[in-house]
Amino acid sequence: MINSVVPSAIILAAGMGSRMRVLGKQIPKGYIRLGASVIIEESISHLVAVGIRHIVIVTGHLAEFFLPLPAKYDGIVQLVHNPLYAESGSMYSLYCARHHLEEDFLLLESDIIYERKALTSCLENSDKNTVLLSGYTNSSDEIFVETNLEGHLVSMSKNRDDLGVAIAGEFVGISKISQSLFRVMLSCAKESFILTHHVDYETDCLVSSARLTAVNCHSVEDLIWSEIDDASHLGRAQNVIYPQLQKQNDENGLFLPSAQPA
Repeated sequence: MINSVVPSAIILAAGMGSRMRVLGKQIPKGYIRLGASVIIEESISHLVAVGIRHIVIVTGHLAEFFLPLPAKYDGIVQLVHNPLYAESGSMYSLYCARHHLEEDFLLLESDIIYERKALTSCLENSDKNTVLLSGYTNSSDEIFVETNLEGHLVSMSKNRDDLGVAIAGEFVGISKISQSLFRVMLSCAKESFILTHHVDYETDCLVSSARLTAVNCHSVEDLIWSEIDDASHLGRAQNVIYPQLQKQNDENGLFLPSAQPA
């Protein structure tokens, strides 16, 4: 796929993985291995395949795991460190990378597995600001998304009762962010950081910014994906979701090699 409109992506990978308990102390969540490669490298492979040529990974907890990636993916992967990872949220990680994102970009989380059409759906959507949604997964700990009549983001919450009736789907953790929206998010973040660095990019800054800049919510009802945030998520990913992804990749002739991309 030739993609000249959105050449960059950022993967947020600074989290401490505390809900993974012992495993979270041993490895970053992006280094969970379900197949031939760890999941962050599978994500890199997907991104490269859809035309992304600059990938910023924000590290924090167990940052040493990520150190080989720039050499392995020469000219593609860049590391940025969040020095306050233990006392900050995901928005501060994104803030740390602000000087390295000069164009529109894809924003991803490191602890998700997904099929490639998650990326192509965002890239091919005509809206410059696009939040990817899926149908209901019943996976526990979902973030539900409320939209208005135009399909634009209104709010997000893990508690459906906090939202209105127009719930469009579940937040996946993949978004397309324009520079104009990014500037609004950074402004929101700076105000929040006066009080705390524990600010989430999605439920805090993205929702607040959507009141000033339209953010389209694009739903792919049958999307195959999973977040891996705790032991139950990991079990579901291993036993249910990853086998579905492998089957689909085999049927479509898609491969996720662990070696450096050509």
